[in-house]
Amino acid sequence: MKISEIIRKRKMVFSFEIFPPKQESGLESVFACADKLCRFQPDFISVTYGAGGGTSANTVRIAAHIQENGTVPLAHLTCLSSTREKVRQVIRELKNARVENILALRGDRPKDPDFVPPDDFRYADELIREIRTEGDFCIGGACYPEGHPESGNRARDLENLKRKTDAGCSFLTTQMIFDNSMLYSFISRARKTGISVPIFAGIMPITNASQLRRMIDLSNAYLPPKFLSLVDRFEKDPRAMEQAGIAYATDQIIDLITNGADGIHIYAMNKPAVVEKIVGNISSILEAVRTE
Repeated sequence: MKISEIIRKRKMVFSFEIFPPKQESGLESVFACADKLCRFQPDFISVTYGAGGGTSANTVRIAAHIQENGTVPLAHLTCLSSTREKVRQVIRELKNARVENILALRGDRPKDPDFVPPDDFRYADELIREIRTEGDFCIGGACYPEGHPESGNRARDLENLKRKTDAGCSFLTTQMIFDNSMLYSFISRARKTGISVPIFAGIMPITNASQLRRMIDLSNAYLPPKFLSLVDRFEKDPRAMEQAGIAYATDQIIDLITNGADGIHIYAMNKPAVVEKIVGNISSILEAVRTE
């Protein structure tokens, strides 16, 4: 099933994200994680794609496994470090696996200063157009409520985002957010720019301080004082930090649902036990909003 069809049926979409293992030996544990997440009946589960396509084969395999489990998969695909032929190969693999949804991403620039990426793709909108020529997929994109770190300013960032939706993007998922007001402001500005597709809120349950530092380096997310105080207070007590991080994410999700969010996308970090606690906290709320 395509996510665009789910959007038409649901008042609010609820989904998770997992990532492939770096080593083949870790694949079974990711399959097990996906199986556990499928039990919570999300609308879809997305699977990330390694920098430069390093885990692309496992992305396809995990997405196919999710599909076989009766849950809709969303396979990530990046293009900055890939040739056109490599991108087409992955698209063919996804098509053969009957995966109908792709999250089209430019991808991070390689850290190796000597690496020269192919010149086939520069931006995600070019990848979106390529996917559309290769098959009948539902295509999603990513967005940064605080602005992409490389965009220079928010107005230019929204112009770039509009190019993605004009190219054929059916929905957007935000990078992790920790301040919902930033998302609400972003959505208001996006709508004024003519971006009308659903925007799903990306929620990252932070359960340890080292995880926070890694994620912020990648996402450029704004951290509100309330959240910083929480980390300051509990970072040296792992059990307390996990409980506080789950509580904070739960509060964010309840606020988003109350304010009519298009969707909630939980960055599960391959930790189904954490997701289970969050889903338990909001089970009746989810049931109410998804049956409206």
